[in-house]
Amino acid sequence: MSRYVQPVPALDDPYTGDALLRSWLERHLGPAGHAAAKGRLADLAAEVSGPLRAAHADAEAHPPTLVRYDAWGARVDRVQTSAGWQAQRAAAARHAVVALPYLESARGTWGAAARVVQHALLHLYGPESATFSCPVAMADGATALLSLPEVDPDVRDAWLPRLTSTDPQTAIVSGQWMTESQGGSDLSRSSTTGRPAADGSWRLTGEKWFCSAADATMAVALARPEGAGRGSRMLAPFLVPRYAADSPLAGATAAPYAPAPGVTVHRLKDKLGTRALPTAEIGLHDAYALPLGDPAVPGLVRAMTLVVVTRVHNASAAAGGMRRGLAYARAYAEARQVAGGPLSGNPLHRATLGALAVDAAGAFALAGHAFALLGRVEVGGDPEAAAELRVVAPLAKLATGRLAVSSASEYVEAFGGAGYVEDTGVPRLLRDAQVLPIWEGTTNVLSLDVLRAVAREDAGAPLLRRLTDATDLARRLSPTLADTLAAVTGELRGALTDVAADPGAVAVVAGARGLALRMAYALTTALLVEHAAWGDEQAELAARLWARRWLRHEDIAADAHHHFDLLC
Repeated sequence: MSRYVQPVPALDDPYTGDALLRSWLERHLGPAGHAAAKGRLADLAAEVSGPLRAAHADAEAHPPTLVRYDAWGARVDRVQTSAGWQAQRAAAARHAVVALPYLESARGTWGAAARVVQHALLHLYGPESATFSCPVAMADGATALLSLPEVDPDVRDAWLPRLTSTDPQTAIVSGQWMTESQGGSDLSRSSTTGRPAADGSWRLTGEKWFCSAADATMAVALARPEGAGRGSRMLAPFLVPRYAADSPLAGATAAPYAPAPGVTVHRLKDKLGTRALPTAEIGLHDAYALPLGDPAVPGLVRAMTLVVVTRVHNASAAAGGMRRGLAYARAYAEARQVAGGPLSGNPLHRATLGALAVDAAGAFALAGHAFALLGRVEVGGDPEAAAELRVVAPLAKLATGRLAVSSASEYVEAFGGAGYVEDTGVPRLLRDAQVLPIWEGTTNVLSLDVLRAVAREDAGAPLLRRLTDATDLARRLSPTLADTLAAVTGELRGALTDVAADPGAVAVVAGARGLALRMAYALTTALLVEHAAWGDEQAELAARLWARRWLRHEDIAADAHHHFDLLC
């Protein structure tokens, strides 16, 4: 008797097989703009489907290691990474995954919508990048920070071209050294200090507890300048070179990739997921650093330029992972035979995957909207976009992060026992998703950030305007959908009034998570309605089912089964 071997499911091309992605680009870029992006997107999709998928597997199978000493006893703190990780690094540069929105050619072609194209690139690249999407996010955030006018032009000119290079031989990425063990998200307890040196540079001393991309050429670190007051507002961002080649404190005989003087890698973290990504505890002792802006001016607001970028990247990673997980689950369901037919024909399984497709569509729209707003802020300085982004960035991050984890759990379950076996690659979907609600602020931290934005900056107003406008659009699609959106908008208007009146009230703070998620789910409904009103049939169906699922808390199983092919 021959041994049964399950056929390996074949995936669709991640670009041509994603109807929502393509229609989103058609709407936001216009036909000519989308046509200008197609070659770039098709090239990346082809590489993702072949060599980058193999590189992803290699990086996962060969996680980074730390070599503290060389053969002669010299401290080297070398983080060794796999060939797969290096292939991901090269591909990120070659496909301009970081650089695109900063390239004059891209801004000339797409204007503010260059960020929309970048989001599409990330949607294709991120899910099987072995989480190299993390250093990509931090490099993008560092680039945005270095682009601020208050940054010394000499510092900008020395580092910005390297961050935005599309040549794998010269392109670099950045780490982000903010978290300290005693503070975590409470930055006010940060103890890393900075003191000025005679040449205009600074020296940083302190301990950083969770430093991802520990192999990156540079990092942005937060430190309290000598003489600055207490609290998080007084912290300032600094650029810290990781290697001797970029530190003037290194001797002429130092090897280029020796650690920069004063930078010590204590150990690599043993993490639940993101195992290919080197994350370390790093000590600083009079390490060379360059201020990003005037350290005498409270610098946390400057650092938030970086954080906003990394938060929207986090949302993109969540949405991209959800879409790719859905693609894997559907491909498996089509290949798997159960009770005499394909699993994809089972009404219950179709309903399960169809509901997950609704979640993936909502997450994509939410992340895509955040990127579109970011582009409008950066190109043209749109004040309305800036006001809306202040609340959309945390909402998009917190809602997609939670959806990514719940979806990943379902994708693992959709494979049965095979989903629990590491060599299928499926379990990492869940392991890697769990970082998304944590990095750049947990759900609770971000919910409190939303409260502050509403109370101090009236950030609820642009959200309510978008919901009101979407309600009018929805009237032409579905009176029931419009009524639901109108009711939730009224509910949120009252809740946001209470927040503005007394943001510190116990009931307001205790309910911050529920309010933030409600805001995010309502916003997602509005965004799907907008895309549906443009003419996308899948978005119209997703809007109706999303509103029923997340605003009215109804069971959508029957419709998810019936409309499975359109949703997936």
